[in-house]
Amino acid sequence: MNPFEMVSIIVVAVMVASVLRARYRYDRRGGAIQADPQERAETLRLREEVKDLKERLKVLERITVEKENSLAKEIESLRDR
Repeated sequence: MNPFEMVSIIVVAVMVASVLRARYRYDRRGGAIQADPQERAETLRLREEVKDLKERLKVLERITVEKENSLAKEIESLRDR
């Protein structure tokens, strides 16, 4: 194995370890990172807000589609005259 291959393998191994550590939220001491209660509460509040916003967006999309359909019906009725 030449030195370039060895360095490449080491770099890839460090990158994979970093991704896994970030994914599973482990700190350098090997323990799981514990979110403080205030941060956890903020996260829950933001998730609820996003859920509410998604519901509002669904309603707006439905209203828009209904208006498009009613507008298309009006245009068709005017064409029939």
